Amino acid sequence: MVSRFNKWPVPPRWLLDEESGHHPSLALADPTLPRMRAMEGYILDWANLLLRWLHVITAIAWVGSSFYFVFLDSSLTPPEDEDLKKQGVSGELWAVHGGGFYHPVKFNVSPPKLPDHLHWFYWESYTTWLSGFALLTVSYLWNANIYLVNPADPNAMSAPLAVFTALSFLAVFWLLYDGICRVFGFKKHGDAIVGAMVLVLVCIAAYLACHIFPGQAAFLLMGAMLATSMSANVFFWIIPGQRTVVRALKNGDPVDPIYGKRGKQRSVHNTYFTLPVLFAMLSNHYGWLYNQKYNWLVLIGMMFAGAAIRQFFVLRHGHKLGR
Repeated sequence: MVSRFNKWPVPPRWLLDEESGHHPSLALADPTLPRMRAMEGYILDWANLLLRWLHVITAIAWVGSSFYFVFLDSSLTPPEDEDLKKQGVSGELWAVHGGGFYHPVKFNVSPPKLPDHLHWFYWESYTTWLSGFALLTVSYLWNANIYLVNPADPNAMSAPLAVFTALSFLAVFWLLYDGICRVFGFKKHGDAIVGAMVLVLVCIAAYLACHIFPGQAAFLLMGAMLATSMSANVFFWIIPGQRTVVRALKNGDPVDPIYGKRGKQRSVHNTYFTLPVLFAMLSNHYGWLYNQKYNWLVLIGMMFAGAAIRQFFVLRHGHKLGR
């Protein structure tokens, strides 16, 4: 059997014998220990495979729907039909796909009447994050003494401290990013200010991650950090705002457009985070990326390139309409 540990630069200590650092009498005192360790590795292999499969499936669904709606927003044109204008439609799109014609429309704030069946887009985000965090736990946090610290460094932090620090990256970045959006998001030139501050925040996080953790873990944690903020945007801002609008429509109350503006802002941020996250997740297969002195600069450069590529496609949607 080929273990998942074969692909990592540092083998797990329990796979070694005299070189493992454990006293040789340990195996003699408990002859079942090697078998238990082997079974643990086998179970983790299966958990890693199944969680990775689930994570990829749900991520494709989330990214696909997210990219589609960004394309839709960028490709809408003012309605020509007077009836649509009277209903409050602000944009429409004609498209052909899979042998059929489609005509989606967008209402300026809300439709005049709520339909009986309303499709929500949130489980793609939640399932992607939950499966990703479970995969992070199985692959890295469970073996923190191997993947989150350098076993060859006598001054390396303890495994529990490494786990706490890794989780802190996810939480602290979200709190700082969310605070920036709250304070500057809707001020004059708010989008530019938020974009610049988040860029600086990502650069600082990349530098710290690559100087605290081994390169492989640092790259992955940066991706997990951005992905956590993406899903948190959906959980704390986009979906609650949409639920508030739906509740107001059901009660016959006026709809405050601020909820739509906030949701759109966080949705746009998510689309620029997506490709940097995908790069970070793929990078662990290429040791020459993270096993170098200036790996943090490589990480920043590639993440910036991912955001720039996404910007190109967003602008391209509007350029095709002469915008």
